[in-house]
Amino acid sequence: MTPSSQAIRSLAVMTSGGDAPGMNAAIRAVVRRAISRGLKVYGIRRGWLGAVEGGDAIVAMDWDSVGGILQRGGTILGTARCRRFRTREGRRQAAVNLYTQDIDALVVIGGDGSLTGALILQDEWPGLLQEAADAGEVILHEDPPRPLRIVGLPGSIDNDTYGSDMSIGADTALHRIVTAADQLTSTASAHQRTFIVEVMGRNCGYLALAGGLASGAHWVIIPEEGLDARWHQRMVKSLLRGRQAGRQHALVIMAEGARHPDGLPLEADIVKGLLEKQLGETRITVLGHVQRGGSPSAFDRILSMILGAAAVDYLLDTKDPQPVMMGLRENQVVATPLHDVIENSRKIVAMVDAGDYTTALQLRGVSFRSQLQVLKTLTAPGPMQELNQGNLLILTAGHDAPGMNAAVRVATRMAMDRGFRVLGGEYGFEGLLEGRIRELRWMDVTGWASRGGSELGTSFYTLQEQDLVTLEKVLTSHEISHMLIIGGTSVYRNANLILSRLHAHPRLRMPTVLVPATINNNVPGTDFAIGADTALNNIVQAVDKLKDTAAANKRLFIVQVMGYHSGFLAVMAGLASGAEDVFIPEEGISLDQIVEQVKKLRVSFARGRRLSIIILNEEVSKTYDIHMIQRIMEREGGDLFDVRSIILGHIQRGGAPTPFDRILAARLASSAVETLASADWDASPVRVVGLRGNQIRSESLESALTEMAWPLERPKDAWFMEYLELVRTLEI
Repeated sequence: MTPSSQAIRSLAVMTSGGDAPGMNAAIRAVVRRAISRGLKVYGIRRGWLGAVEGGDAIVAMDWDSVGGILQRGGTILGTARCRRFRTREGRRQAAVNLYTQDIDALVVIGGDGSLTGALILQDEWPGLLQEAADAGEVILHEDPPRPLRIVGLPGSIDNDTYGSDMSIGADTALHRIVTAADQLTSTASAHQRTFIVEVMGRNCGYLALAGGLASGAHWVIIPEEGLDARWHQRMVKSLLRGRQAGRQHALVIMAEGARHPDGLPLEADIVKGLLEKQLGETRITVLGHVQRGGSPSAFDRILSMILGAAAVDYLLDTKDPQPVMMGLRENQVVATPLHDVIENSRKIVAMVDAGDYTTALQLRGVSFRSQLQVLKTLTAPGPMQELNQGNLLILTAGHDAPGMNAAVRVATRMAMDRGFRVLGGEYGFEGLLEGRIRELRWMDVTGWASRGGSELGTSFYTLQEQDLVTLEKVLTSHEISHMLIIGGTSVYRNANLILSRLHAHPRLRMPTVLVPATINNNVPGTDFAIGADTALNNIVQAVDKLKDTAAANKRLFIVQVMGYHSGFLAVMAGLASGAEDVFIPEEGISLDQIVEQVKKLRVSFARGRRLSIIILNEEVSKTYDIHMIQRIMEREGGDLFDVRSIILGHIQRGGAPTPFDRILAARLASSAVETLASADWDASPVRVVGLRGNQIRSESLESALTEMAWPLERPKDAWFMEYLELVRTLEI
């Protein structure tokens, strides 16, 4: 057997470069996945500096080494810059330290610089060890020595790493930015002030762009978009028009890497000076390292654990594994050659430096470009076209979902920009049947991006055959020509009823687009629905607090979450919170399963476990509800642990929508309006827009409904089910 084909015996994990929220979740996933697959695992403290220093910087890790770290920010292994590693002598010392510990695989969590160092070390590995052997620094047990296997994970809040749609830490950083922007908006409007918020991103405008879109900023400045000589005049003119139209404040978000038209750095003070002359009092807020801090978001925890486990699996399951980075692309884990990751990441920076913004935007990807286009329309002080497309009715229906208001805001402004007159239906289908319709104007939806619930109001109402005559009269009386309906499964049911009765009610035949919005994430035609991410974060934050209360007791918490007949919230919350297990409708539950779970809990608590969490879907069983499960586990658990049950209820729907939900709402609503304005409606008058991977796509309602499992109202093949195994193997 040649060294290149020998099995990996031990693995080390390290975090390097700037810290990012979610790194601890990635460390945890790597360690526990590797242990469960029979590998010895080491942690390298202080990144490449620890690799060079060796000694107690390289520590053996076991299952408990990574217990209780999911919700912690930063990195338990620490990180540092290391000049010595940039030299061949320093890398030789690192190679010696790794080789003497019998480490033949390395998972590196970091950005472009960290991954570059890993690739260089892997390439030089045989030569470095031979040099060290010749100098008497190490004894080689094989000739040639076993290769060093490398897998990288993208850890950077800037989201500037090629090969992954999102990098670890970026979503959490967006949470910090959007929270700050929401808070600044309230004080800015009270004083009619202008605020400039500077966010991180030396070479990448993702945080500024996404943060601006999610917060409802009125102007955004990013490195990837070239500024012409008169850019500042256009900015001031736009903000002034907004003030004249009744807007009480202005919010400008700029990336720290923003540049003048000549390519030189653009300072926030310069922008402030330009704005103060025309708009009056202007303040600068530099968020700085607060963007890196705090507990990671649910998305970052899940992303980190998925990629961390995938890294170990790649190393063990791939014949002759090459240096790669594991990333998430199109909602799938993808291994990209490390050389391509580094080359393309640096190429974007080079294009920005050279002023080739077209190529830089192309390399950023379709999602980045589409968000930029939507933002340009939303930051305008008013519509660009005259009203000539007809009357568009916007409706929020079914159960409320965080992000509905963000979707209405974007849909209203995008529709007006395309020439529609926009009307809003109040209180869903029930209010629509009563004729509760009002006009929505450009400034009417100002500030809606951050609001939870639905400003239009919503209700859960199922249309009946006899309602369709009334519906025809209402829509005809208001001369409605197009409809955009935002909601969950009840919306799809009602739209399907209308679609099936068009022969009897021809006046209901009009271009209609459905936008998925439900915390249950159980509608067809999309990977994610508006509101699901906010609900998931609400659940995870609640479970984090439960963990604190259990610190002094041996306790099992059974947490019931929403989801209806879909296990999305339970599975993803279980993964993000480190739950022991999840009970979901897709699998069901029996008495034998409950008893078997108690047996496992008795063993683990007897061995010293202090806390366990089980996530329970609200519809998992009509027989074994949360109270019965609690009683069974209390009885069978004996004196080994206490059992507490918590029903989170409607708190899961509450609060301001997360950045993910706001951005998703913007992209879906924008696509819906474009579909209404340009699609051929002869084949099917009702269409659905959804997020597939990282692309927004449109399809007929008939096509989307073929994905549903009736009457359970959940997708037949739910993508999140593939992560169920991770929940049960990476537990608390």
